Amino acid sequence: MSEQTTATVGEAVAGPGPWQDPSLPAEKRVADLLGRLTLEEKVAQLYSLWLGANANPDDLAPQQHEMVDDTLDWNALVRSGLGQLTRPFGTTPVDAALGARALARLQGEIVAAGRFGIPAVAHEECLTGLMTWGATVYPTPLAWGATFDPDLVERMAARIGADMRRLGLHQGLAPVLDVTRDPRWGRTEESIGEDPYLVATVGTGFVRGLESAGVVATLKHFAGYSASIGGRNFAPYTWAAASWPTC
Repeated sequence: MSEQTTATVGEAVAGPGPWQDPSLPAEKRVADLLGRLTLEEKVAQLYSLWLGANANPDDLAPQQHEMVDDTLDWNALVRSGLGQLTRPFGTTPVDAALGARALARLQGEIVAAGRFGIPAVAHEECLTGLMTWGATVYPTPLAWGATFDPDLVERMAARIGADMRRLGLHQGLAPVLDVTRDPRWGRTEESIGEDPYLVATVGTGFVRGLESAGVVATLKHFAGYSASIGGRNFAPYTWAAASWPTC
């Protein structure tokens, strides 16, 4: 077994490695780094922590309180690394400048605690603009579809992405590409419309805009999610093969 795989979590890494060389292709740097990580450190990169969430059922995010684990030890957790920071701006009302400083402090602690200094990916909701206090609120996706103008949606998303990058965010939880077929569905207002071609075309514009600012877009949700029986959230769905687009 190699020295790399038997290293202790939290143990300092001696000397620079190829993964730290920005002149090398990203693929080589990633392969080198993965070869150095222990299994525990690899699993930690799949882990996300929602800081600021509490057990109050009246908090901003629905059902957020059900995911709270008060037993977590931040200092012990980040020694293995941390893959993602969940909604550092959208959990509670926070001034953008203060939020950016708090996020930078957390990232500094994550980098300092791990053997390889890997920062977390910070993600945030951004469907109608960055979800933080004082941010610009843009029209609902139903309005995007009504414009039939993917270039306009692209420009909007580029502005959202630019705001996110300035605050230290890396990933946006948008766009929603569910094709709504039943207006009773509770997330119809998050969808672009009921036509797959329209949803794909306008949604592509949003992705182009957000990623032009250096923010990773997240295409969501699951196939069939918007076709649930009775329009109920999380309900079963029936969708005949003939209803799927053939293109």
